[in-house]
Amino acid sequence: MAQYFSIHPTHPQARLVQRAAQIVRGGGLIAYPTDSCYALGCQIGDAKALVRMRRVRGVDEKHQLTLICRDLSEIAAYAIVDNVQYRLLRAATPGAYTFILRATREVPRRLLHPRRKTIGVRVTQHPVARALLAELGEPMLSATLALPGAAAPLSDPAEIRAALEAQLDLVIDAGSCGLDPTTVIDLTGEAPVLVRRGKGALAPLGFEAEGSSGSAPPL
Repeated sequence: MAQYFSIHPTHPQARLVQRAAQIVRGGGLIAYPTDSCYALGCQIGDAKALVRMRRVRGVDEKHQLTLICRDLSEIAAYAIVDNVQYRLLRAATPGAYTFILRATREVPRRLLHPRRKTIGVRVTQHPVARALLAELGEPMLSATLALPGAAAPLSDPAEIRAALEAQLDLVIDAGSCGLDPTTVIDLTGEAPVLVRRGKGALAPLGFEAEGSSGSAPPL
């Protein structure tokens, strides 16, 4: 049965953040708040937790996963970033954006898109998520908390616990953080490609609002 921590959304209690980090390090799969919507999270190198995450989401190895990072320097350790890409990342982070980039050798192969060898990366500005990342000292593997066939992500922590208490190790309740997933930008080509229009504004990225197809599934 999943543990349930009620954590202050702007001033997270250190002891609860520490306990949450211990659960992640111990192979736990958690539900946690971000600046877009609730997400699933686990340790980057834990193969069993990855299997559990994919099972909850109902996706296979072709589904693009995301590393939620503390800052741009951490992104550069796991994704190949040139000068143009760096300027765009700097303009849009932290925030509700996910960027698809070519992965470095630091990323375990099982986390990569099997054909494209890419990884999603993002830098959140949610205080609880940032405190957890600081305590972990490394990125956390992440995926939008959307159940198979659902029209929208789960947003109420109590509902998350009721639906997934047998499949998660921890639910972090920091109140509602909305239903909109991140805006997704593919940076693997010559020019940025808008994959999904989400919560992150398009103006900092140089896209017109009407340019989004809005058809991509949650990451």
